[in-house]
Amino acid sequence: MDGALQDLNDLYFFASVVEHGGFSAAGRALGIPKSRLSKRIAQLEDRLGVRLLQRTTRRFVVTEIGERFYQHCRAVLEEARAAQDAVDELRTEPRGVVRVSCPISLAQNVLGPMLPAFMLEHPKVQVRLTATNRRVDVIGEGYDVAIRVREKLDTDATLVLRSIGYARSLLVASPKFLESNGRPRSLDELALLPALSMYEHEGAQVWELVDASGKKSAVEVKPRLVSGDFSVLISAAVQCCGVALVPEDFCAPLIAQGELEWVLPEYTTAQGTLHFVYPSRRGLLPAVRSFVDFLAERLPKAQAEFVKDCQKVGANPEQAGAIHLARMIGSTRSTAFGRPNE
Repeated sequence: MDGALQDLNDLYFFASVVEHGGFSAAGRALGIPKSRLSKRIAQLEDRLGVRLLQRTTRRFVVTEIGERFYQHCRAVLEEARAAQDAVDELRTEPRGVVRVSCPISLAQNVLGPMLPAFMLEHPKVQVRLTATNRRVDVIGEGYDVAIRVREKLDTDATLVLRSIGYARSLLVASPKFLESNGRPRSLDELALLPALSMYEHEGAQVWELVDASGKKSAVEVKPRLVSGDFSVLISAAVQCCGVALVPEDFCAPLIAQGELEWVLPEYTTAQGTLHFVYPSRRGLLPAVRSFVDFLAERLPKAQAEFVKDCQKVGANPEQAGAIHLARMIGSTRSTAFGRPNE
């Protein structure tokens, strides 16, 4: 390093003098004598060959070059603190509270089964999980992490976004219902069957679906039941009340058990991006960092395995019972797609 800048403490002392508006105040803040501080700044000026401060018994003025030097000092000191924080973060055991928001379906079928592993690994961390389909204000409401599924991703510059994969909803019905009412072979035939819909609004119920090629189609259905509670829809579907359009993670275990059948498997909802966001601030607490790393590691694996299992069920419906419910939830091989406003 250049001999003129051989001691970073001098940069720290100089920045403190500028920020506190004088040697006396800076000396009190740093806990060192004013005379020592003045001597160190004078030595720094001698090494640099410039005057950084103009000082008399009554005045204290930062020179123009002193102002420019101060800005660079701040940048150097911030980087030094960041380096120290990185080391401290690794050395500090995660502890404290992590506040998490998650869509209900994802909380019940994916995150819930995964959380015990995180809690056992980090016994001093308390997780406060809010299961809601409402879009939360991460910063305004004080959340550390929000897990979401969106067709359009967040673009908030204050948030860090990490994408996990994709999610969708499937058409399902009870095999007994389909035996009695007929298995639809087209969207026109689907429209003739009673529907169980998750879209809670007045007026016509239109399901927007896409086929394997990505072609979009809209079908107006006749709902027997409308509810944003997926458990209610699943229960009605199992008990032969109609065809339901529900998140994949909710219906796949029952498809695997043979209690539900995948109707028109060539059609699903448009894929939403499964992701999570958290505030983009330096010095993320170790507990939050650990949780973020946990999600980044576990969720993609769970999603990838789940997609493979669902593809197997769709391609070989007669073998659906071979994939046990414990594999889908116990091993957290699932994904989620919530209500449209998730």
